[in-house]
Amino acid sequence: MGTAVGIQMFTDGALVVGLSGTENGAAPSPAALAGLLPGDLITELGGEKIESAADLKLAISSLKDETVEIKVLRKGEAVTLELCPYLGSGEAEIGLWLRDNVAGIGTLTFFDPQTGLYGGLGHGINDVDTGVLLPLGRGSILKSSITGIIKGCPGSPGELSGAFDTSGIWGSITMNTYCGIFGQLDGSVMPSAKAIPVANENEIELGEATILSNTSGEEVEEFRVEITRVYKGDNEGRSLMLCVKDEGLLERTGGIVQGMSGSPIIQNGMLIGAVTHVMVNDPSKGFGVSIENMMAAASRENTFIDSAA
Repeated sequence: MGTAVGIQMFTDGALVVGLSGTENGAAPSPAALAGLLPGDLITELGGEKIESAADLKLAISSLKDETVEIKVLRKGEAVTLELCPYLGSGEAEIGLWLRDNVAGIGTLTFFDPQTGLYGGLGHGINDVDTGVLLPLGRGSILKSSITGIIKGCPGSPGELSGAFDTSGIWGSITMNTYCGIFGQLDGSVMPSAKAIPVANENEIELGEATILSNTSGEEVEEFRVEITRVYKGDNEGRSLMLCVKDEGLLERTGGIVQGMSGSPIIQNGMLIGAVTHVMVNDPSKGFGVSIENMMAAASRENTFIDSAA
């Protein structure tokens, strides 16, 4: 793969990203008094199911001057709290900031035409404010074209910018995990390519490798890198360290930039992993997750077991 795509994901509830006071900050936040915390996912208020920020806004509008139950998921555990809204402004307020969707650019790592399963990013989609892994409600992969690059430099990671629209849906997102996103992809939109073997972690070697990445338009190119370190164990999804050696890529992007996460890493004719993170102080260096860890994450809820991708 190496194809850049648009990613659109919606949470299964309303995510609390901050708390705010009422009366222009003069009065405390009712949500804070109730015990809500940034990172909580609101799933029910006053008996009304909450699937989005719009659902919560509607449920808040019907609150009266009385305590109601609010149900949240906190680190995967269900928690029920008692909330008393503020009505001093004439409308019910509970004092919080919310998020229920994200959108951006990422890269697909592998695709299995027999099952339709794909994997991408190599890391999970986290909320930018709270750092929590966003609980997935629904999501889509969209056709994209890279339109610009902000070049990376020490202390400032660069990024790819792209154009996509919701009419060009290529597939679904069904899992958001620490080792990447996974789902079903429409095989008819993918260019034909030869399948290659998948390496086990113990087959990853120090030395030369390449990555496949889409840094301009819709073209996927191969760039030279070097594997400089291999980690044993999980290491929070970081299995290896790599350094960009391709002068063309260094000139174009400065190294690894945001949007390249998921770029497949090829070594000795095998798929060994995916690019995941850049080193902020040196964008020519970064980290990758092994393909073995990615496929293990995918297979927890899928029946994808194959020897090629």
